[in-house]
Amino acid sequence: MIFVTGGTGFIGSNIVATLNERGVTDIIILDSLGHESKWKNIAKRRFYDVVTPDRIESFLSTAPRAEAVFHMGAISSTTASDGDEILRTNFQLSARLWDWCARQRTPFIYASSAATYGDGSNGFTDDESAPALDKLRPLNLYGWSKHAFDRWALERVAAGIAPPQWAGLKFFNVYGPNESHKGDMQSLVAKNTAAVAAGETISLFRSHREDFRDGQQLRDFVYVADCVAVMMWLLEHKDVSGLFNLGTGKARSFLDLTLAIGAALNKNVDVRYVDMPLSIRDRYQYFTQADMSKLQRAGCNIPFHSLEGGVADYVLSYLTQSDPYR
Repeated sequence: MIFVTGGTGFIGSNIVATLNERGVTDIIILDSLGHESKWKNIAKRRFYDVVTPDRIESFLSTAPRAEAVFHMGAISSTTASDGDEILRTNFQLSARLWDWCARQRTPFIYASSAATYGDGSNGFTDDESAPALDKLRPLNLYGWSKHAFDRWALERVAAGIAPPQWAGLKFFNVYGPNESHKGDMQSLVAKNTAAVAAGETISLFRSHREDFRDGQQLRDFVYVADCVAVMMWLLEHKDVSGLFNLGTGKARSFLDLTLAIGAALNKNVDVRYVDMPLSIRDRYQYFTQADMSKLQRAGCNIPFHSLEGGVADYVLSYLTQSDPYR
């Protein structure tokens, strides 16, 4: 049995899909479907049960033993402002699951975030030492919640209270199928493919820093298939634990991303630049790039999609199909 929290969400539903492709159907999804189309993320999937958030506490008290817990469930909006809700969902539930896995001797693989690095002034190296973590200053409530749990987890490790395997994955800018329910938090690939196909003008943020040209703000864009491949590798290598970056290790611009959509569709792309909203201007990251050497040293050398290759697969295999869901 494998538990996947957030299993009806973006990364979680891709984990469930990959497990199904490997013949695994004894999966318990811990998540809510809501009232929109999120159910379509698991419409093709096989699983044992779905446990809604209001049932998680009672479920854990009688839950069967699990081979692993993939904890992807969280409030992932970088503009979230309800601190109490973020604390309950992103920190306290994570701690509850960690302690359950420690008692049950169950591997625990959870979603951290590159948002923990803040403006990047302290770099993007996944050093899990207390002094290195203490230097990080997340720019938003979401990033803080992930950083707070990373620090808590490492204190538990130091105290000898940890699952037999644990991995906190600092996801960078993930894109891929099953993200439509995220609304404004979808990747620009999901947001702009239909517009590029229709020949519409695409808006990108103007730069408000002299050292970056318009559209040249840089991100480490990583295809969700590669993220799941790393998690499957971890599932097979239970001797590997730690806090790890999960990106490609190569920053690319938003203009590159937009042009990759056009290349996949064989369309020229017309881009205009608009001012960045004042509400996010002082908290905006102009550069992110994962240092992937730590995961590579652990033995994980999975080849990742290039930006152009990942975008092309997403656009052609999903976004332009009548059924865009995985």
